[in-house]
Amino acid sequence: MQPQKTPQLPSLAPDIRLFGKVNDHMLGEFFRQQSEAHANKPMVVELSTSGGDADIGRRIAQEIKLWQSQGQREVYFLGKTFVYSAGITIMSAFPRERRFLTSDTLLLIHERKIKKTIELSGALRSCLGQLNDAIAEVESGQWLERDGFAQLVRGSQVSLEDLEKKVFTKDWYLTAAEALTQGLVGALLYDNDQDRSFLER
Repeated sequence: MQPQKTPQLPSLAPDIRLFGKVNDHMLGEFFRQQSEAHANKPMVVELSTSGGDADIGRRIAQEIKLWQSQGQREVYFLGKTFVYSAGITIMSAFPRERRFLTSDTLLLIHERKIKKTIELSGALRSCLGQLNDAIAEVESGQWLERDGFAQLVRGSQVSLEDLEKKVFTKDWYLTAAEALTQGLVGALLYDNDQDRSFLER
């Protein structure tokens, strides 16, 4: 059996660079840069983010999946320094072998979160309706969360059940080296040979 080749990033000059919070501004930047990117060649999407709006992350991820499903072009992910929370949702849209991280990158995977205050006032039936709406929102979020986790671990050494056990206990921080060992990414990028032990623990 021939050894598997290490995946290669087609270019160190990303076509799309996204930095900061995952929000409406990032979504606008994503589409603006995409429209200006060179066609007929593989596309590299660079991301550094502390997280943000989970649904905006899903919107960006969905666009990337559509490009790939329609065979428009090969798309590669390059995570740099920090890819947290909703950024993981974006990374999950790329096939495992097309995910790359710089060696200093830290990943953060956690449960989908909600912050909501419910004030009950009035007839009991209307109060019950408000509570049922909130429960439906939570259940919908759990379904979306599980779907995103399934995409993240596809082809890796981490099962969906193991991932859920980890993140249901506490937030899961991974170094780039740990993500590679777990098979969540295809390869790491190093500045030089001395960096090969960077952020390993």
